[in-house]
Amino acid sequence: MCKSLCSTPKDPDSVDLGWGLEISILNGCSRLMPIICGPHLQKHRCNWWRGTLHWVGYGAVYLLEGFQEEVILAWLCIEGPENPLVLYPTVMNSLPATSRMQKISVLLFLAWVGFLFYAGIALFTSGFLLTRLELTNHSSCQEPPGPGSLPWGSQGKPGACWMASRFSRVVLVLIDALRFDFAQPQRSHGPGEPPVSLPFLGKLDYLQRILEIQPHHARLYQSKADPPTTTMQRLKALTTGSLPTFIDAGSNFASYAIVEDNLIKQLASAGRRVVFMGDDTWKDLFPGVFSQAFFFPSFNVRDLHTVDNGILEHLYPTMDSSEWDMLIAHFLGVDHCGHKHGPHHPEMAKKLSQMDQVIQGLVERLENDTLLVVIGDHGMTMTGDHGGDSELEISAALFLYSPTALFPSALPQEPEIVPQINLVPTLALLLGLPIPFGNIGEVMVELFSVVEDPQPHSSALAQASALHLNAQQVSRFLHTYSAAAQDLQIKELHRLQNLFSKASADYQRLLQSPQGAEAALQTVITELQQFLRGVRAMCIESWARFSLVRMAGGAALMAAACFLCLLVSQWVTSPGFYFCPLLLTPMAYGLAGAIVCAGLLTATGLKPDPVVLGAMAAVGSLLPFLWKAWAGWGSKRPPAALLPIPGPVLLFLLIRFAAFFSDSFVVAEARATPFLLGSFILLLVAQLHWEGKLLPPKLLTIPRFCLSASTGPPRHNGTHALGLGVGLLLCIRLAGLFHRCPEETPACHSSPWLSPLASMVGGRAKNLWYGACVGALVALLVAVRLWLRRYSNLKSPEPSVLFVRWGLPLMVLGTAAYWALASGADEAPPRLRALVAGASVVLPRAVAGLAASGLMLLLWRPVTVLVKATTGAPRTRTVLTPFSGPPTSRADLDYVVPQIYRHMQEEFRGRLERSKSQGPLTVAAYQLGSVYSAAVVTALTLLAFPLLLLHAERISLVFLLLFLQSFLLLHLLAAGISITTPGPFTVPWQAVSAWALMATQTFYSTGHQPVFPAIHWHAAFVGFPEGHGSSTWLPALLVGANTFASHLLFAVGCPLLLLWPFLCESQGPRKRWQPLGSEAESRVRPEEEEEPLMEMRLRDAPHHFNAALLQLGLKYLFVLGIQILACALAASILRRHLMVWKVFAPKFIFEAVGFIVSSVGLFLGIALVMRVDGAVSSWFRQLVLAQQR
Repeated sequence: MCKSLCSTPKDPDSVDLGWGLEISILNGCSRLMPIICGPHLQKHRCNWWRGTLHWVGYGAVYLLEGFQEEVILAWLCIEGPENPLVLYPTVMNSLPATSRMQKISVLLFLAWVGFLFYAGIALFTSGFLLTRLELTNHSSCQEPPGPGSLPWGSQGKPGACWMASRFSRVVLVLIDALRFDFAQPQRSHGPGEPPVSLPFLGKLDYLQRILEIQPHHARLYQSKADPPTTTMQRLKALTTGSLPTFIDAGSNFASYAIVEDNLIKQLASAGRRVVFMGDDTWKDLFPGVFSQAFFFPSFNVRDLHTVDNGILEHLYPTMDSSEWDMLIAHFLGVDHCGHKHGPHHPEMAKKLSQMDQVIQGLVERLENDTLLVVIGDHGMTMTGDHGGDSELEISAALFLYSPTALFPSALPQEPEIVPQINLVPTLALLLGLPIPFGNIGEVMVELFSVVEDPQPHSSALAQASALHLNAQQVSRFLHTYSAAAQDLQIKELHRLQNLFSKASADYQRLLQSPQGAEAALQTVITELQQFLRGVRAMCIESWARFSLVRMAGGAALMAAACFLCLLVSQWVTSPGFYFCPLLLTPMAYGLAGAIVCAGLLTATGLKPDPVVLGAMAAVGSLLPFLWKAWAGWGSKRPPAALLPIPGPVLLFLLIRFAAFFSDSFVVAEARATPFLLGSFILLLVAQLHWEGKLLPPKLLTIPRFCLSASTGPPRHNGTHALGLGVGLLLCIRLAGLFHRCPEETPACHSSPWLSPLASMVGGRAKNLWYGACVGALVALLVAVRLWLRRYSNLKSPEPSVLFVRWGLPLMVLGTAAYWALASGADEAPPRLRALVAGASVVLPRAVAGLAASGLMLLLWRPVTVLVKATTGAPRTRTVLTPFSGPPTSRADLDYVVPQIYRHMQEEFRGRLERSKSQGPLTVAAYQLGSVYSAAVVTALTLLAFPLLLLHAERISLVFLLLFLQSFLLLHLLAAGISITTPGPFTVPWQAVSAWALMATQTFYSTGHQPVFPAIHWHAAFVGFPEGHGSSTWLPALLVGANTFASHLLFAVGCPLLLLWPFLCESQGPRKRWQPLGSEAESRVRPEEEEEPLMEMRLRDAPHHFNAALLQLGLKYLFVLGIQILACALAASILRRHLMVWKVFAPKFIFEAVGFIVSSVGLFLGIALVMRVDGAVSSWFRQLVLAQQR
């Protein structure tokens, strides 16, 4: 059928036909009727946009001498010259700049919206996660901590500082992650019952024997570490006596020198020789302090022995040399064993037995003036991780031993619980050193008792003296700190100072007459302990400093960005929406706002803060844009259009928003997300039933002229959508088997399938699992290849398709080989271990290199189509029946259109016959209908394999389920999306919300949790088993890619939500039937099979295509922005909640980083689609030029 009237612009030079083709307007026609006909014609249109007539071709386009044969154009002049029929075959090769500028505007606008969110996140974070003020003051022997004489017992002693030293030397053995129960013997639950047998119990046997044989020489404590339980924060606390802050956890593997006063600097200032061996983290914390040091790389958690063996090589010779005053040995084998195998693995028993032998060797070499300290910096969870504040993570062992009697009392029945920072003031006074200036720990008074006390009051007075020195130092620190910062509670500070003044006065009075004052001394000791413990409690509560102004500003900026996404996603489909002015005004005002802010800060003498400048630039660009947008578009639309989200989706978003305010829901999100996703899928199926959209989407077309309409039964019925829904629910349930339980749910048991194959003991089970993992890899490869073959994109000779054919199998082979080596590296023969180690480095890097090469090829040549050129014999020329005047009825059109088509066809064939004796040359381009989705699916596959390599082997099953689940969801969503041509195209909110929810569900199904102990640190060593040296960005990149793999994949694949309904139009090739006429024309030619238009319909209106991509991106950013906004508001409102640092703060950090990764992935996915679109246009332009030549 051919109809539709369009007026031409005044005196146009040309009319744009799409594909970069233009036809010249001649003869001054002022009104034209487009005649668009052809043997395959399904749809034609005449669309005006800003004065230019656009027309776009479809799936299989035939070019004959530079002109399209499948869809022949003729122009019937309605008003103007005398000639009733005007043909304009002039073809030009210019690509309109309008479409290119629209693409650039879309990408820049999405980048600007992302910048608004980033600025809001940064501003909120700067107010929420602030570090405490670190003072640079130092204690010294020349400056006592307070007024009064030296404590009792220090007068006249050589080398006495604040207190006379009790030990000349100390050996500090730091066993990383030595959990308290690792030092416990095997015990039974009740009398007569067998002892509990766990791999880690009873392995420190020598330590237990020392406690039993020499109870006055040794003591075991349960030390409580302050969260976060990461190594760098624990080392800072163990040397400074201060409390760590939450934000410092992010720099655990990028340590910097400690600027606060600490025990190591006090030793160096006193001329003591400090020798260190072990974890190289100390090298960054204390540069140039050690008299001798043996550093070993610490980040390779898969290496259990290098650090420990290196320490043992130097430990005993150093002790025998006596050229040291403090010897520090930091062992890492127990911690690495926990990360690699967990605490219940037999390797843990071997490591603890090795540490027991180390303790025995040290005890046998100790001299009488030497103190042995064995301590764990933190514990570990049941899975071997740490970083949070669970009981198992903060509970560490502390063992003290002296060759001389140290403890006057007998061994207590249960070990005493002491804060870990109490070790700092205790060691300082025992060694005769000043207590570090910023210490808030409390001395362990038991170590200052007199073992053989000739006078009953001697021990009490010694303990009171040590506590009073400690309290004086803490009081001095509080006075200095409160003068520099105002984040301490004033009332509590005054109460504590009054308590200290009273206790200090009582102590000074007792010093004058200590005889017979045992009860009064105990009262003073109690008062001093209350003061010290009160200070610690106040600091723990007060050092969560918040800047409410920045927090409110950041949350408001994120809310405004969400509002912007919501509004523009609706306005972008309006007829009056222009792309070009999107960024001009925001960029100008944003730059002006940043300059004004920087000028004001400089004029007032303040240092410009990049976070504040970025926020001001964001606000300066956002407000004028919203004002202008509202004046231009918003005021013309009804208020109800501002909230176009359907009711069910709005309810879902409200539930998600409110759930972030409950710590129980945040903890249980791994279980709640599959439930929400399953409910959403059932709602989608029910909605399809209510709306009668259970059939796969098809373009509703008017029966075409000269074509027979299909009258067969529909290919699918209601069971199609129901089957998709059931398959989705089954995939969700299977993916839920790979779950990791949060620490707050002890009754929950994490899936054993999350652990690497190397941690399995049974060889047969390991082989079976390895076969299943390799099978998942092969299944994923075969599925992608079959999908590409289904749409014939695998037949293209393009480099990217060739890489899919041969490069992907190589990547699968390399991944399978690496898994085989990683799972059996410990079982390799000694003569092959060097080869295995080398292959473990080369294979992951090779897979990553292949993936990068494939992506580069895809970006270079993204058009995966098959082109054929054929020659044919010239046909008999047909006679054009005379016709005069414009058609006035349907009968006239039925008469004239076939003759116009035949006349034009024969005219062009005649031209070609005169120039070429071979006959007319026809160029056919196949499979343009899936060119966009083929590129996106290929990119996702190339990204998935290196990301999969960063996970444990059995996660490959989850990745396979991920692809299958996404495929089913896309088909289900496409069933409810109506394809309207010529546009506008839109993706419903249901599809975007379900896609974002599936990304969250995949995050949990791959064994992740939004807490620091659940981070898969082993990913940093894939391809780098020996570590990264001093580099920190590369391990951070690898760990981040492992953690946020689901966010990246779903964001890059987000354009599939727009493309898939068009892709589902394909129901296989259909043959084109000619109208009944001559016998030759009535026969069906094999090469004339009709290709479905599919994704080429998007090119029918470039403006609507670009608008649809922008709308999709804004909707996805809105859904993600609502989540990060809810997390920010929850952390802000509940900032004094008990679970703020355990639940709300980590959730906010993970959501913020996940949003950044998702927004970058979304930008790259849309940019890839636009790259393909530009490549298709360039491809057609080159084809036309080749035909013209």
